[in-house]
Amino acid sequence: MHTQHQYDVLIIGSGAAGLTLALRLSQRARVAVLSKGPIREGNTWYAQGGISAVLDHKDSIESHIADTMDAGAGLCDPETVRFTVEHGPEAVQWLIDLGVPFTRRDEEQHGEEFHLTREGGHQHRRIIHAADNTGQAVETSLEGAVRACDNIDLFEQHLAIDLITAERIGRKHNHCLGAYVLDRDKQHVEVFRAKFTVLATGGASKVYLYTSNPDTSTGDGIAMAWRAGCCVANMEFNQFHPTCLYHPQAKSFLITEAVRGEGGKLLLPDGKPFMQRFDPRGDLAPRDIVARAIDHEMKRYGYDHVLLDISHKPEDFIKKHFPTVYHRCLDLGIDMARDPIPVVPAAHYTCGGVRTDLKGHSDLENLYVVGESACTGLHGANRMASNSLLECLVFAAAAARDIGKRLDATSLPPELPEWDESQVTDSDEEVVVTHNWGELRRFMWDYVGIVRTDKRLQRARRRVELLQQEIQEYYGNFRVTNDLLELRNLVQVAELIIRSAQMRKESRGLHYTLDYPEPDNSHPPADTILTPKRPGQAAVLGVTAATAGHPGIAGN
Repeated sequence: MHTQHQYDVLIIGSGAAGLTLALRLSQRARVAVLSKGPIREGNTWYAQGGISAVLDHKDSIESHIADTMDAGAGLCDPETVRFTVEHGPEAVQWLIDLGVPFTRRDEEQHGEEFHLTREGGHQHRRIIHAADNTGQAVETSLEGAVRACDNIDLFEQHLAIDLITAERIGRKHNHCLGAYVLDRDKQHVEVFRAKFTVLATGGASKVYLYTSNPDTSTGDGIAMAWRAGCCVANMEFNQFHPTCLYHPQAKSFLITEAVRGEGGKLLLPDGKPFMQRFDPRGDLAPRDIVARAIDHEMKRYGYDHVLLDISHKPEDFIKKHFPTVYHRCLDLGIDMARDPIPVVPAAHYTCGGVRTDLKGHSDLENLYVVGESACTGLHGANRMASNSLLECLVFAAAAARDIGKRLDATSLPPELPEWDESQVTDSDEEVVVTHNWGELRRFMWDYVGIVRTDKRLQRARRRVELLQQEIQEYYGNFRVTNDLLELRNLVQVAELIIRSAQMRKESRGLHYTLDYPEPDNSHPPADTILTPKRPGQAAVLGVTAATAGHPGIAGN
């Protein structure tokens, strides 16, 4: 059975970036949105904190820019930061107009004003939120609006395998034509062809053993773009959230940074505070500093967790501001209004990704990348809290504007070659996939985690190369499955992370190595850029000064 779908725009991913883009294009284009599982099962749904934007008269654009640049440890692109911050208020207003139920202040005293909280790295309260479940509120509103649009078709349980490029089917002028997609329910591969394809697949934190992310965060978009010939950048900068709930029944449950923003204190298990020894900002230091501090103290004393305590706040305050966290902890026998919460760091956000410009263009013509899959230059060496949903909204809007201008002048691709399964069989050794999945995530945690060394990175590189050989052989002989495709993507992303980390001979932002514990200030900070091997060429590794922006990107 062969199926070919035809759309103006194919969006792979159904989080804040993908759904925002679909809605902003819905009046002008026929849009397909692919979700590898249920539409809500992505990082947006699990985002607790909020969206950072200048919404208070005491705050300023310049202050938000300065905070972002400071958190990024010298690698943020100034033009990108200003573009994002300046477009922040209108992006938030768009969500308000859509009906997202952001938390308001006490209406009897403050009328219609919204409550703004503060998180690590921010000088001001600028985080608009929906209690401690902002992502769920945003995703629910976006999903409702998308389902009401006749011009948008949703395809749940559809996992993209690879992009279809003109080069792949033997044409000289290379550009993106669509994607091969596995329908997980019917277990067959379909062709989606489109004028424009957008990757909005999120990050790759499932490459690590411990993560705050759902199972869908397997780096699919980054891996597919790399295989299609796109450059990636800054893959060594993996953000580890300092505070995930430490409990055997609490898989991937995040304790929002807003708990610290509202006065929560990090303590050792013996009750002693420790953050002030690592940074003058104490518990409100940026996430990389807090995560390293926790990791340091756990290893120094042999602890398996530390504590996060906000029990000094009134119980009503805690229940009002953190209802999700409060009830989840209570379900596990922890009353955060009376007792501290046990927490550990976990992989949380992929700061690097596919290199793009301010319109979402990638290196490959007609391919856009938005959200966590992209490296726009906003985050630099460390993402500041709550700038991620902001980036999704701002760059989805920018990509939509650019696609809208190009729609009429771009032709739909003709019928494309079907997926060929004539030389493969059903797998008889699923244990290979299961074993390799576990091995990959464990050695990435041990060797390429919060603290790194050259020796650890070398060990990881050797192991990932062996895994790649096994997985490629498996991929070439058996019919594709969801687990195989995700493992293939994770192994590819792991290689990119390791190679990027090996190139950076300094400690900066989220990349900390015992062999080079200080930043290298002998020259301007530089992005780490990897260029994929193309026919007749060797892979290119290099660095580009961060202050030079993103030269050479299609559409600049």
